[in-house]
Amino acid sequence: MPVYPINLDLTGRQCACVGGGAVAARKVAALVEAGACVTVFSPTLTPALAQLARDGNIIHIAQLYQPGDIGAFFMVICATDDKQINQAAAQEARRNGALVNVVDAPELCDFTVPAKISRGDLLITVSTGGKSPALAKKLRLELESHYGPEYGAYLEWIGILREQMKHCLKTSKERECFWQQTIDEDVLALLRQGKLNEAEEKIKYAIGCTGPKS
Repeated sequence: MPVYPINLDLTGRQCACVGGGAVAARKVAALVEAGACVTVFSPTLTPALAQLARDGNIIHIAQLYQPGDIGAFFMVICATDDKQINQAAAQEARRNGALVNVVDAPELCDFTVPAKISRGDLLITVSTGGKSPALAKKLRLELESHYGPEYGAYLEWIGILREQMKHCLKTSKERECFWQQTIDEDVLALLRQGKLNEAEEKIKYAIGCTGPKS
């Protein structure tokens, strides 16, 4: 089934996870990292989830899911090892307008969570539509070996220099030439070696060379 790829800003959004095991812990950690306000429904928690609760990073409702528990949440993850509980929680969440993900049951999901590689602001995702998490993991590992932290560093420099680029590179042709000169192995190799100043100078030189000539 075709899906619509999207990156969601969850900052301050109310999200819930039904379940407190290892799978739930991974899902909740990603939600917290994305800035969501997370409520976990489970009588017990993994040590990682318990620590998040102690630190005030999640709200813990120490009970099994009961009908009526799912209120006004933007997103709900159903991650217990009981299929009936997952299905009941998913149905209630969907009735209340939430986006729903049920682990190991893509047919019950509004969305699936792709494998991801983060390099600063660079985010690369791999999805198999829930059909083969193992393949998604394999591809993620391959991508991780190819796209190292230098790509995140590169984006950080570009972000700093972005305003300068707007003033110097006013046409689409100039900007295209700039990208061709800076997204190359020389700049990435310098960043990979930790030579940030040299990489920055090469990027600035490309801006100067590409911009309008007096």
